[in-house]
Amino acid sequence: MSTVYDSELFLRKTFEQDPRKGFELLFRQYYTPLCSHAVRFVYSRQLAEDLVSEVFYQFYRSEAYQKIHSSYISYLFTAVRNEAYTHLRKEFGKTDSIESSTENNLPGNQPQPDAEVHFNNLFLAVNESISQLPAQCRRVFLLSRFENKKYDEIAAELQISPRTVEVHISRALKHLRQTLREEWTLLLLLFNLFA
Repeated sequence: MSTVYDSELFLRKTFEQDPRKGFELLFRQYYTPLCSHAVRFVYSRQLAEDLVSEVFYQFYRSEAYQKIHSSYISYLFTAVRNEAYTHLRKEFGKTDSIESSTENNLPGNQPQPDAEVHFNNLFLAVNESISQLPAQCRRVFLLSRFENKKYDEIAAELQISPRTVEVHISRALKHLRQTLREEWTLLLLLFNLFA
């Protein structure tokens, strides 16, 4: 948690000295995790990248970095979620906000800012852990968990056996359990708060 806080302070100081440099650092650090976050909502990597790019563009154009008093992480994850909801609302012709129809109707289900920051930090830690996997293992895991493909589909796409797919998934999950041992407690706490 302290490294995230230090990173946030460093970003703030960089923005104060040189906004262009601060934006570049922010973009490099969070673009990939934000795309992974967005793809959970829109189920298209290309569309997720477009949405995240738009969020960054608006962030810089409107000079939002001067107005944010919470964390940049929290702001960006929320902005990407909202951009995804806006896209889905346009695509499916909804007139009311998806966010308001799903969250605001549940009493006591409003996430607290610090819980959202913790969740976003956990999300970043998961992405970091996934990036440490060997290339083929990572690809299999992402196809399974983020593109919801079945083992047979993955095996056919990558020209490997379904058993090999199963082994890769097992290794990836074991790696995630080992590298994220401390975060699991936090994850369980957050799920209990919002369940």
